[in-house]
Parts: sequence; C-alpha cells; structure tokens
Amino acid sequence: MNRKLKIRDLTLRDGQQSLFATRLNQQCIDTLLPFYKDAGFYAMEVWGGAVPDSVMRYLNESPWDRLRSVNKVIGDISLLTALSRGRNLFGYVPYPNSVLEGFYEKAFKNGLNVMRVFDALNDLNNVKDSIAMINKFGGIADGAVCYTVDPKEEAPAEAPKGFFARLFGKKSEPVAAKKIFTDEYFVDKAKGYESLGAKIITIKDMAGLINPARVASLMPKLKAAVNVPIDFHTHCTPGYGLASALMAILHGVDILDTNIWYFGGGSAAPAIELVYIFAKKLGVEVEVNMEAVGKIRTLLKDVRKQLAAFDLKKDSFPIDFDPLKDTLPANIDALFDKAIADAKANNEAALLDACHAIEDYFNFPKPNEIVKNAEVPGGMYSNMVAQLKALKADDLLEDSMRLIPKVRKDAGLVPLVTPTSQIVGSQAVSLALDRRNGNPDYTNTNNQFVALVKGEYGTTPVPVDPKFREQITGDATEHPYDVSSYKKPENPVLPEFGGVKLAKDDEEYLLIELLPNVANGFLRKLREAEYAATAPAQAPEAEKVEEPTDNEPITGPTLKAPMGGKVVEISVKPGDVVKKGGKLLVYEAMKMENDICADKDVTIKRILVKCDQVIGTNEPLIEFE
Repeated sequence: MNRKLKIRDLTLRDGQQSLFATRLNQQCIDTLLPFYKDAGFYAMEVWGGAVPDSVMRYLNESPWDRLRSVNKVIGDISLLTALSRGRNLFGYVPYPNSVLEGFYEKAFKNGLNVMRVFDALNDLNNVKDSIAMINKFGGIADGAVCYTVDPKEEAPAEAPKGFFARLFGKKSEPVAAKKIFTDEYFVDKAKGYESLGAKIITIKDMAGLINPARVASLMPKLKAAVNVPIDFHTHCTPGYGLASALMAILHGVDILDTNIWYFGGGSAAPAIELVYIFAKKLGVEVEVNMEAVGKIRTLLKDVRKQLAAFDLKKDSFPIDFDPLKDTLPANIDALFDKAIADAKANNEAALLDACHAIEDYFNFPKPNEIVKNAEVPGGMYSNMVAQLKALKADDLLEDSMRLIPKVRKDAGLVPLVTPTSQIVGSQAVSLALDRRNGNPDYTNTNNQFVALVKGEYGTTPVPVDPKFREQITGDATEHPYDVSSYKKPENPVLPEFGGVKLAKDDEEYLLIELLPNVANGFLRKLREAEYAATAPAQAPEAEKVEEPTDNEPITGPTLKAPMGGKVVEISVKPGDVVKKGGKLLVYEAMKMENDICADKDVTIKRILVKCDQVIGTNEPLIEFE
C-alpha cells in the first residue's frame, strides 16, 4: 500500500496573508468554497493569524461571519483550522484567561476544528492554558514550534565593501557563539507540547529559513520523540521551501502545508501542484482530489488579478499548468528526478539548484536575498512593504530590513513571527528613522517593544541585557505580564444610533477586547448602517466636520510625528503644563501603538491634530509655548 500524505491548504489564510496583505474578501472566498468541498483537503486554514484584524480593518467584514460562512459550506469534509498566538490570541498584547476562553469557545461553536497554537518566544507557559481550553471545548490542539536560527556574528570593525558584505561580513577571527536553536531545542519544545495535550505537532518555519539538510536532521528526531502526527510548515521566500518540503516528505512527515498554484511560492508555502509531482514520482499518495484543485486554481488566477494592488510579485505570475493534463518538457521532468536523487543523497546545493530551476521554469519568484539575510518571514516583509507604502516611506525599507537582526538580538533573540515580527519590524523602522534624523538608537520605541523588553510577553530564548532593559523601560528588572492589571474595555451606548451598544453580543464584545482600536471603528460603521436601514427617517445626518478657522501661523516649538500613522489618543489640552516624560498623545503606526512623551518640561499652546486623524511623518502634532 502506498504511503499517504495529508495536506493542509493555506490558500485562504496564510497564502493570501503572505502574498497579498490579507486582502481576500468574503465574496471571493464564497466563490471558491464549493470547489474546496469537492477537493477534500485533510485541513483548510481559514481563520486566525491576521484575518480577524484585517477583515475588519481593510474589508469592513466580520471575522465571525467569515468562519461561519466557510463552515456552512465545508461542514465535516475538511478540518477547519486557525492560527492563534497563545496568550496573545490574534492581537499584540497578552490577554487573561477570560478572554482566551471566550474566543476559543465561540470559535469551536462556529465551526472551527483545529486551533494551531504557538508562542512567538516558544515559551510553553504561554500556551499551556490555551491547549487545555481547546481540548475542553472539543477542538484539536495543534502545537506549533516556531523555527528560527542562531544569530549571525557581529560585523568586523573595519567594514568591507558592498552592502551585504558590510552587513554580514565576519571578523577575521570570530569567536564561536553558543548554539541556541539546535535540533534538541526543537525536539524538547515538541515533547513539551505533546505533554501539554497537543494532538498535532507543527514545525512552523514562518521565515522559510529551514534548509533541506536541517530538515533531514531534525525530522527523524521529531518522529522518534513524539507519538502524534508531525506537520511541516515553511515558506519559499529565501529559496528553501520547495526543496525542504521534498526532504520532509522523504523523512516521513505526516501533514504538509501547501498553497494552490497562484497563491503559492514566493513568500508563501510551496504550491501543491509541484508537491504532487514529487509525491507521484515517490509513490506517495496525496490525499486530495486534484481535479477539484484544478477548478480552484482556475478561479484563483482571476482572484489574484483582482488583488493586483497588493501583489508584490506581479512580474512573477506563474504560467498556466495542470499536473493532471499537461506534459512536462523532458528537461523539466528530469529536474524533478534529479531533485529527488539529490535529496536522497543529501546533496543540498544540487537539490536547491534543481528546485530553483523548476521554479524558474514555472515563473515562481526567485529567492529573496534581502529577506534571507535579514531572516524575516515573508508575511512580515509583505506587510512592511504595504505599510511603508501607505505611509509614503518606501525609501526606509532597505535600512529597516538591515536593522531587523540587531533589534531582534537586542530584544532577546526572539523568533520572528506575529506578534514579535510586527513588533521588531516596526521598531526597526523607528530605528532607521532615528538614524536618518541623527538621533541615538531607540529614541523612539513603540509600546509593544517596551513590553517585550520588559518581559510582559514571556521568557525570551536569550535573556535581555539588563542595561538594555533599563535603557528601554527605565528598569533593569524583568517584569512579567500581570493578568490582574487587565481592564475590560467599555461597551458604550451610542445615542446617535438609537441608543444601542457598540457591541450587540458576546462575539462582538470579544472583538473589542482583542482588537479595541480596529473593532471600535468597524462596529461603529456597522451600527450606523443598521440604524440607517431600520430607521431611515430618523437616521442622523452625517456629522459636519468644520474646518479649523485658526490660521495663526506656528511660531513656537512643535512636536512632530516620528512616523506616519493615526492619532488614537490625545492626553493633553491647551494650557497644560507637562513635566519631562509626561505622555502627550498616542498614535498607531504599522499596527503598533506609540506613546509620545515630553522630552522636557513644556506648556501646551495648541493641539494641531484630532483623534482618528491620519498623520504623516514629521507632521506637526502639538505646538508648545
């Protein structure tokens, strides 16, 4: 009997998040779902990750409706899976168990089957409660170990020529650092997940950094160490993805994560069509209806064209190909055979060359050397590009990417996966701005970076230098997150919309708890639309925003925005005297909240912005006396 390989399709969540900044709307998904029902994937990842935030923020859609709509069509044909961040769920701060339990209970009631749980620091204390709750509500707990690599050595004092040489050149006599992320490290985390009650163990390689030789070393050890299925999740950004997936198949992986053709490769996971060819040559049965996959593939071609505004690789649109009908040219078919032979011989260089040639033929993106050397996830990269573009700060990308390894090491060598990828990425942008403006490093720090360094996100793989912690937080002592300090957000009454509450039920209130700024705007629009539909005669007129009449020129010193974003809180008013260190306002940039505090004693003359106003880099915010 042929060995069988289960497939978890990522197209509707991780695929679109990695390639198209999570902009796939419900209408497109509804078109695809009947064909997914016929495809019969073992599992479909459809929720979690950036979906709850993004569908509200960018698409004005309900995360709960998305989950229900998929479940209504798919039923029990495929397991519906989601990705959550343990103590952080889908947000950027740690949450108490009351919030975790509410989300897990509602998620499984609305049709979710598998919750893949990870912690960005691989701190098992941050996932144990989640796994217990998932099992309690009848779900399948999938424990994801975040793969990462040890840091590069410091650049030499005398910088060599060339961009990458300057960044990654080694000292003439380097001192070997202690290895942290060994095979034994990952095996230990996998065993820990199993002991907590996980029914699947995933190696989650969000940055695509696990090379084929490492897979050949690690996978057999994992298979021997645990008694539950092993899932392999990687991305193709640095160029290892397809080759590493092949190596995982050869070494007995139980479940492989893939995307469908036009949503595969690049910063996403490998395309199932290429995996299918390899599996067929190996005599491995892929447990999917590939004819139905072909129908989805046809639709996805048009869907990708609709997402062109967010497509970072428009020039790498894969050529049309059907593995069930199209005959490969002899030289390309031979490359598949060569890749298999090289993988069996553990000849990594030749294996990578063969897989890159295969991807070149089908016009998948080439390896991204900047991402590879900065060691970042593809989704982090695509989101950073999209956000910097929106902030009209595209020119900061290269400097920001170059600084990511430094910020990561300063923060305790954290793996880069949401939320740490967003926190570190945003802080790298701030650091690039500091240097461009001639300021000392870390002059501007986002609130979440401060919390990470403080210890509120958990125990980092390497302890944070107490001197650095004191520089960032004002205190050299580590301070874990205190759940007793959590304050439930308000659910205000909206008199302008008939006196209804902002959140009408527990599901909507959970959105406020998890993503307060995004959910507030989304739910206000929803209540306004409902009120206009049910009581059009009484619907309030659109509030007239009067243009400021104060044309007085700015003559005093001003506080300027260090980065573009949106004002979410103004903490002062004209006439206030604020001591050095006092909070002036809070703004959101790249999904991170940033407190702006007085750098000396000041008196407020004028507030030049309003709450919810979008601001640009260096835009004046407050004028001082």
